[in-house]
Amino acid sequence: MVALALDGVMTYDLACAVQAFRHGPSKTGEGRGFEMRTCGVRPGPVWTPNGFDLHVEHGLELLEEADVVVVPGIGLPTLPPPPEVIDALRAAAGRGSTMVSICVGAFVLAAAGLLDGRPATTHWAYCEEFAALFPSVRLDPGALYVDDGDVLTSAGLSAGLDLCLHLVRRELGAGFAAELARWNVTPPHREGGQAQYIPDAHGRMGDGPSGLAATMAWAAANPAAAPDVSALARHALMSERTFIRRFKAEVGATPRRWLEAQRTARARELLETTDLPVEVVAAQSGFGSVTALRTHLRAATGATPAGYRRSLRR
Repeated sequence: MVALALDGVMTYDLACAVQAFRHGPSKTGEGRGFEMRTCGVRPGPVWTPNGFDLHVEHGLELLEEADVVVVPGIGLPTLPPPPEVIDALRAAAGRGSTMVSICVGAFVLAAAGLLDGRPATTHWAYCEEFAALFPSVRLDPGALYVDDGDVLTSAGLSAGLDLCLHLVRRELGAGFAAELARWNVTPPHREGGQAQYIPDAHGRMGDGPSGLAATMAWAAANPAAAPDVSALARHALMSERTFIRRFKAEVGATPRRWLEAQRTARARELLETTDLPVEVVAAQSGFGSVTALRTHLRAATGATPAGYRRSLRR
């Protein structure tokens, strides 16, 4: 895996990839995970808009051996990338590398033609400019991140960590992704279809009223404690109708759909990391029965609980 640090790189975006891919959870910074290196257009200093420069030891030649290429955002995203960057990215994609952008890094992938005709997202504040520059891209301005198989894009800033954790989950399993999320003190799973936090009509950021975030953290940590939407509403000290309305407005999904996603993620983690009977997994992940667990797991992974456990153990 290679992260491409272009001049003007947003160091927060790059740090999301480093936190998720370079080191697994440990106090020493060493652990399981991907083998990740960072390169620039050429070895040497890379200017950042954050008040300091970076130093990279490698140039674009690293992209020739990368199975995953991560492109963080840059400070002036509408400026076209250098021709050699375009050529290197196209060559990597042509060899079958998975291409990943964080935040406005999508502008770089789009400039290389790698998003033409494909679904993608980027930071909500730049969606209008992106759509004008790249009309052939199927831009989803509301998505937290978009996984289109060999091309993945995220919304702004912290959504990059959500996308990185999603890729870890996809490649290394839900158990390791949950462990990594705990290490980074971040929610273990936010669906890509969950809404970006964008300003409302009065310019306020939609980061949720008091009680909603705490309720989501409580339910995500122990889905079995929240058997239904009414339990979520009671925890948030709201009527069920008010809770559903606010949840949909701020999260971009219904509470029921969100709760099912948390249960499925927890079930996957238990199947991967424990030998608990399937009945116990169903109970601890909040599903009322093995049948319900089997239905939701098959929809998410295409496998039964036993089949999923066997495939991960292999």
